[in-house]
Amino acid sequence: MDDFKEFLVFLSQFDYTHSKFEQILNCVGDNPTLKKFCKTKFDEKVLSKEHFEQMVNLADKTMVANYFTNLQNDDITLLTKYDEDYPEKLRGFYDAPFFLFCKGDISLLNNPSIAVVGTRKPSSYGKMVTNKIVGDLACAGITIISGLAYGLDSVAHRKTLEVGGKTIAVLGSGFNKIYPTDHAGLAREIAEKGLLVSEYPPSKTATKYTFPQRNRIISGLSDGVLITEASFKSGTILTKDFALEQGKNIYAVPGNIDSNLSQLTNDVIKSGQGMLVDCAKDILDDFDLDEVKEKRKIDYQLSMEEQIIVNILSGGAKEFDQIVKESGINTNLVNSYLTTLEISGIISRLPGNLVTLN
Repeated sequence: MDDFKEFLVFLSQFDYTHSKFEQILNCVGDNPTLKKFCKTKFDEKVLSKEHFEQMVNLADKTMVANYFTNLQNDDITLLTKYDEDYPEKLRGFYDAPFFLFCKGDISLLNNPSIAVVGTRKPSSYGKMVTNKIVGDLACAGITIISGLAYGLDSVAHRKTLEVGGKTIAVLGSGFNKIYPTDHAGLAREIAEKGLLVSEYPPSKTATKYTFPQRNRIISGLSDGVLITEASFKSGTILTKDFALEQGKNIYAVPGNIDSNLSQLTNDVIKSGQGMLVDCAKDILDDFDLDEVKEKRKIDYQLSMEEQIIVNILSGGAKEFDQIVKESGINTNLVNSYLTTLEISGIISRLPGNLVTLN
């Protein structure tokens, strides 16, 4: 690590806001290092004497190196706003997280994506529409982002994994303090097949303040926000407000006018804050699916026949016979191409003779 990177790794251990980190950097001055930090005189409004002394006690090169090694040993990637891999979708926001702790495939941060949010106590209708729309979006190559919470967050994550899609879970805690604890297994599966993201150090415990902060990242990482079912009292309203502030497209599923769980979605539609949708195609038509298809062409060097199959599957999971019919390629060759694509990790075969893009 160079001296600046070392200093950033040191700062990442502390649970401060973006603006606080900026203030610390400004006080330390040009070319900040651990040594310069320890010699800096801080205004009490920036860092109290007590906090400064606590930080100085940890400003040891060996301790910082060990902390960084521990992150790597836990397969945690630390991104700072100065890193090239920091997601462009977040970089321009005034309250963007200064640090992102990531576990899994960080390339997903720049994928075409939709945030899916809603109530923690969904109705059977809410679960049904979320499963239906999310499954089709994931099969079309859209990365699904949500917050690992009870209710529709976990429905969205699980459906995406079920169809072989990619999902990002943004946490309101550190990786060693997964909340809710019931979702620790789901978090592990997402880390293996998708991506976990948090702005908090691994040992950070969730609080009532961290979840609203998390919601701005859920919206910020996305290209659009889908609300499937939520009341006015739901924390979903905060994600909706962040999305409006960030200039994101908002999509809402209409619901029963007599149901409290449809208050927010119906209001979003009625007020013109978002677009009424009742299927994935509504979002994909608005979302420009060509970007997804183009990314697949760049990512993989495919033969013409393989590209035809990938394009067919970009519209969603298909039965084997459908692929043969739509491609015009004979059965044996389709089977051969599918095997090659499966080995490359591009497609997956599902129960019921279905094939889907990963």
